[in-house]
Amino acid sequence: MIGFIQQLRQRTPLGWLQLSHEKSRLLVALGGIAFADVLMFMQLGFQTALFESNTKLHNSIQADIFLVSPQARNVLNASTFTRRRLYQAMDIQGVKSAEPMYVNIVDWKNPKTRQKTSVLVIGINPEKPAFDLPDVNSQIDRVKLPDTLLFDRASRGDYQEAIAQVDQGKPVTTEIDRRTITISGLFSIGASFAADGNLITSDQNFLRLFPKREASSVSIGLVQLEPGYDAKQVKAALESHLDDDVKVLTKAEFIEFETDYWKKNTAIGFIFSLGVAMGFMVGVIIVYQVLSTDVNSHIKEYATFKAMGYNNLYLLGVVFEEAIILAILGFIPGAIAPLGLYALTRNATNLPLYMTVARATTVLMLTMIMCIISGAIATRKLQSADPADMF
Repeated sequence: MIGFIQQLRQRTPLGWLQLSHEKSRLLVALGGIAFADVLMFMQLGFQTALFESNTKLHNSIQADIFLVSPQARNVLNASTFTRRRLYQAMDIQGVKSAEPMYVNIVDWKNPKTRQKTSVLVIGINPEKPAFDLPDVNSQIDRVKLPDTLLFDRASRGDYQEAIAQVDQGKPVTTEIDRRTITISGLFSIGASFAADGNLITSDQNFLRLFPKREASSVSIGLVQLEPGYDAKQVKAALESHLDDDVKVLTKAEFIEFETDYWKKNTAIGFIFSLGVAMGFMVGVIIVYQVLSTDVNSHIKEYATFKAMGYNNLYLLGVVFEEAIILAILGFIPGAIAPLGLYALTRNATNLPLYMTVARATTVLMLTMIMCIISGAIATRKLQSADPADMF
């Protein structure tokens, strides 16, 4: 392998010379590779935004251990369990508090347009901080008032006028299920693929908004630990102490629980993965066509090299050199274009769509593999480069 690399470094860059000789063909190839890269960047970006947007709430919750129903699929489909399990959790050494959280997705009327959009309503005990969000904790006393809620300023939709009004200290009123509510404060979590925004209120206001829900039926249990206690050890103690009608998760497991739902149990997670695979295959086909055409058009030159004593390894090096050059040059525009597309999508949807070093590295590696595979397929044509047949 080392000898092969040294051989590549010492010889004339025939791969680049052949590619640059046909500039129009080179530009078409680079455009095709860039297109394949853009496809992969966008699909991977959407997939990451899917996971991040749907776990922002989880990351902002101030708890060490979470209790959920075994029937829960994710936060939006959390099902419920009896509140008695929270009282029982307090029996375990190391548990500082165990508080209920109530969640429900509902359609509400946009205060300005009066159109209905889906929002996630979260009910908590205002006496016990449940979020690691300064904006929520500093305004939590406001939700003690009847039918008063805090609104997510990062929600998706036309809320600029309502947000500006609340920022000026003027409450905004709207409706949920024909019940008038008041928005008296703002915080920021962000929209997700499932809901356009979030509302936080007290547990009592939550039960007023959803009269069919009972205080004894909890969506999520928030368990905070005393300093110095290990979450995994306390989790094991809770699992042995509580009945099977509740599932115990650490914070990392709670986030993974949500991610796995979107990754494995929804069509959208599969679609994004399929999109990456399709972009990869498009790139393989495009690069193969370019390299195959190049090999065919220079088959006599390759035969001449063989007649001069160059072995197949040298000729393979030429084709792989072309493949690597195409991968690198095609990646550059393929990585620049998504920056604008990410910004456009982010502004339109409020989804966390940003370019990351890890994603750029992943796509670069995929591009290299894509071009090398194409080169490996194209090199089969070199077997026909027989000097005896050509001359």
